[in-house]
Amino acid sequence: MPSRRCRLALALALAAPALILLLPALAAAAPIRLWHAYRDDEARALDAIVAAFEGEEVEVLAVPFDAYASKLQAAIPMGEGPDLFIDAHERLGDFRARDLVTPVGDALEPGGEAVFLGPALAAVRQGGEILGLPISQKCVALYMNTALVKEAPATLEDIAALAGSLPEGVYPLAYEASNAYAHMPILAAFGGAMLGEDDQFGFVGPGPERSLELVRALIQRRVVPEDANGALVTDLFNAGRAAFVISGPWFAGGLGEEARRRARVVPLPKVRETGLPMRPFLTVEAVMLSPQGARRAGARALARHLAGAAAAATRLEVARTPPVRSDVAVPAGDAFIAAFTEQAKAAIPMPTSPAMRSTWEPATRAIRKVLRGDAPPDVALSEAKRRFDDVRRPLPPPASPAPLLVALGALALLLALRWVRAARGAAPGTGRWRSFRRALGRSIGRSIPAYKYVAHAVVAIGVLVVIPLVIGAATSLFAGRGEGLRYVGLANFISILTARGGPLFASGSFYLVLAVTVLWTAVNLCLHVLLGVSLALLLHRPTLRLRALYRVLLIVPWAVPSYVTALSWKGMFHRQFGAVTGLIEAVNSALGTSIEPISWFSSFTTAFTANVTTNVWLGFPFMMVVTLGALTAVPEDVLEAAEVDGATRWQRLRMITLPLIRPVLAPAVTLGAIWTFNMFNVVFLVSGGDPDGTTDILVSEAYRWAFTREAQYGYAAAYSVLIFLLLTLATRDWHFRRRRTPVSAIPQGGAEAGSAPLPAAATEVA
Repeated sequence: MPSRRCRLALALALAAPALILLLPALAAAAPIRLWHAYRDDEARALDAIVAAFEGEEVEVLAVPFDAYASKLQAAIPMGEGPDLFIDAHERLGDFRARDLVTPVGDALEPGGEAVFLGPALAAVRQGGEILGLPISQKCVALYMNTALVKEAPATLEDIAALAGSLPEGVYPLAYEASNAYAHMPILAAFGGAMLGEDDQFGFVGPGPERSLELVRALIQRRVVPEDANGALVTDLFNAGRAAFVISGPWFAGGLGEEARRRARVVPLPKVRETGLPMRPFLTVEAVMLSPQGARRAGARALARHLAGAAAAATRLEVARTPPVRSDVAVPAGDAFIAAFTEQAKAAIPMPTSPAMRSTWEPATRAIRKVLRGDAPPDVALSEAKRRFDDVRRPLPPPASPAPLLVALGALALLLALRWVRAARGAAPGTGRWRSFRRALGRSIGRSIPAYKYVAHAVVAIGVLVVIPLVIGAATSLFAGRGEGLRYVGLANFISILTARGGPLFASGSFYLVLAVTVLWTAVNLCLHVLLGVSLALLLHRPTLRLRALYRVLLIVPWAVPSYVTALSWKGMFHRQFGAVTGLIEAVNSALGTSIEPISWFSSFTTAFTANVTTNVWLGFPFMMVVTLGALTAVPEDVLEAAEVDGATRWQRLRMITLPLIRPVLAPAVTLGAIWTFNMFNVVFLVSGGDPDGTTDILVSEAYRWAFTREAQYGYAAAYSVLIFLLLTLATRDWHFRRRRTPVSAIPQGGAEAGSAPLPAAATEVA
């Protein structure tokens, strides 16, 4: 009778053809995956539209906006991304170059080209092909607080003139002045552009310089708040502390009921200095099909549904999104929709060239430098153009893989020689060879049980650590802007180590960033150890009351996610509205002094201090917990004997406690150094590299090359390999150079010159 294994194998063999035939049906039964970056009312409107879809099951995923593009680029080529997704049209050039989108085909309803308004359909058309179905068009306009102002201004200067007539603490205008996208309306009023002809950097010249001078004057006159972000602008309008706000339709979703009632939207005014209107960027949001989604009839049907008239009506009703279809009627008297529709007619469609992505970082840095007074406009914009050109420089030429193959062959040969050396002199047929084989067999036989115990760990480490390391190291040998990677050998490393042909210690060079990283690691590590050990010694004292409560409170900074902590500290360091500024104002009021609030992110010293303060708050609890654990192993009788022999508290600490806890602290310090060396969250979220990228560390610089500078993954991977090598060599040197101090080398005198000799009990322990 056949065994159970035979019957199971036979059943699988018979079922295999049926399973193969069912695979297409199983694939078709998978839900349609839809990705978006909406929130608030827009997300609710999308949920209602999807719920009304009569077709296959839809799986909707909301992705954070900051990570949206990178997740699409990583997931779609692997077949794990969405079938369709909603994004802005300006990324179409980059998406098409990466094969992330395909023409919509029959997803466009018959005669659909005639129903879309204005430039909506033209914005998603490239090379004669329609790569998306427009669902909305967005641009910024002017929000009025009707409780403070009654008439729409004719010019930007009219808004500035309100500075003396508004209540104290109320800003005439609030918007994200240091953001390049938000600066575009004023830039256009001076005849400027972010991206010029032939994909050249356009944010340079007399017009852009004058636009920055105007905004800087508005900030100095306190017409516009300094360093305002989107959350701060929303809070100011909700609190009635902003008369006007420049923002888009999405701004209304964050307003409270009272703020919505007193909000009115009008088109942007002119700039009196030039006589030209403020013209914002126009963004057309569209439903785009991924390559795998374009092959599914259900996904194409869902795209047609999302771009249809019923869906546009739902977005208009729920999210107050201006429609892009002529067959959707706007309610009469709806000033909100009418204002954005009118503003869209004067807006400038954002370029779809991949070079547009390279303008944001240098332009934003230049704006911040000028608004903080760190550089005049001409110098800041010239530096921005140099950075743009540096990112857009031609890629290294392809290289031959022959040297790499030779190196790998040489490595394999060395490993073979080591194996031969292990069995040197043991020729087949000799007694030495037989004894070698017997010893090898016994060793393998004894090791098999141990191999079984660690096999799962080896597999897990291999999949999660070794394979990503190998892939990352291999990627560093290629170059490309996200697509069409080509092998260039060590060109990325040479470019990094030669500072891309510029001065070795220029802004953003590898050596300057490395110096900042080493300083960052050393300062943080010293403070972590000093505070952690000091607090642990204090909390270890048996006479201290409420020790358990203090321990819990001091561990809280470590328990809170670093992302939340970093954003909280960044808010506290805000020059105008932060808690630190409030503390300075309280001191001024109490002492009658005139200490000016600190612009924390306008100089390297203060920005570096803000980063260090945040990271020390995050890092000292770890050292404290490790030290508390180590102190429990210090023998109390030895400390008591040393005290009886006359050892001072400092001598007991230096000669007994610290040497005994040092073996436990050493690996903790090593881990702390590695974590701090790669502490991306704090640097990226608190200072953001400001001012002008001087506080960036190696890992944040690698991130920028991967995700903000046209996705040069090979160059970023080369940075990562260098970081890995630096940490490996540093930690290896640390461990191999450490030596245990012999008893004879311990000084028998006191801790300091002229002090009493070390007691006998302490000497024995040492």
